[in-house]
Amino acid sequence: MRVLVTGGGGFLGQALCRGLVAAGHEVTSFNRGHYPALDAMGVRQLRGDLADRDAVIDACAGMDAVLHNAAKAGAWGSYDSYHRANVMGTGNVLAGCREHGISRLVYTSSPSVTHRATHPVEGGTADTVPYGQDLKAPYAATKLIAEKIVLAANDDELATIALRPRLIWGPGDNQLLPRLAERARAGRLRFVGDGLNRIDTTYIDNAAQAHFDALAALAPGAACAGRAYFISNGEPMAVRDIVNALLAAVGAPQVRKTLPFRAAYAIGAAYEALWPLLRLRGEPPLTRFLAEQLSTTHWYDMAPATRDFGYVPRVTIAEGLRRLAADAAGSVTR
Repeated sequence: MRVLVTGGGGFLGQALCRGLVAAGHEVTSFNRGHYPALDAMGVRQLRGDLADRDAVIDACAGMDAVLHNAAKAGAWGSYDSYHRANVMGTGNVLAGCREHGISRLVYTSSPSVTHRATHPVEGGTADTVPYGQDLKAPYAATKLIAEKIVLAANDDELATIALRPRLIWGPGDNQLLPRLAERARAGRLRFVGDGLNRIDTTYIDNAAQAHFDALAALAPGAACAGRAYFISNGEPMAVRDIVNALLAAVGAPQVRKTLPFRAAYAIGAAYEALWPLLRLRGEPPLTRFLAEQLSTTHWYDMAPATRDFGYVPRVTIAEGLRRLAADAAGSVTR
């Protein structure tokens, strides 16, 4: 099968490309940059911007399926920049599928599309957890719009599915874990609230496997077509426990200190006001959205994904932590 992966150079993107190549598929990645790691896998690379309609449509030529994984992520930035990448970009991918008769599209969404301030979610599914309201983060707001567009496009010619993996981690992560470790080593990491709220996370190989399972099952009229699914390890843990386990695996100090939610929320609001006013670069260390996310219970039921396309997490958190620690130790010695 000829498969286009958007954002194949990223953390999840590389796992998707690696797995597809291993399964014997012909893989092309559409990226903003060029990645030697993809060259080493034998992945054909096309450079371009998701907001460039012609470039995206051209990238879809000759493909049998698309894994639309690329997005502008993060907790900060202009709404327009997120809208161009996440909404316009997704519209362009759909246009490419239509133009070239592609029948399968697997879209990487996010659980944040269902965010509702401090409302906890315990064992929720896409059928029981509604879309979010008052989304203060442009990432979540634009991913919500994009997911709706993807699911609405499902029909007899193009089968679509949206996967919502929760907090992906593992060897090769160059975003979440490095930031956590850096802040922990600097003594700047705090739990919002008591850190006992339970959350789901997803080991990288499981996140990729969910995409492969969905791709294999997806077809016009399939049970999973036109639907969204939460994806995780199915092992909810207290934020305090999983964060400290991840930090221990990469040799970073444990976190003990906490910050009350009201204080964290106020600090986040202050950062949001000061960052553009002072023209500060990068992302603020805390926002209101992050304060809400970090202090609230969020874990999900994998039963719909298992029922409709056979997703079962293959790597436990314990095994994932062992692999992460081994990789971190190897990095130190290399």
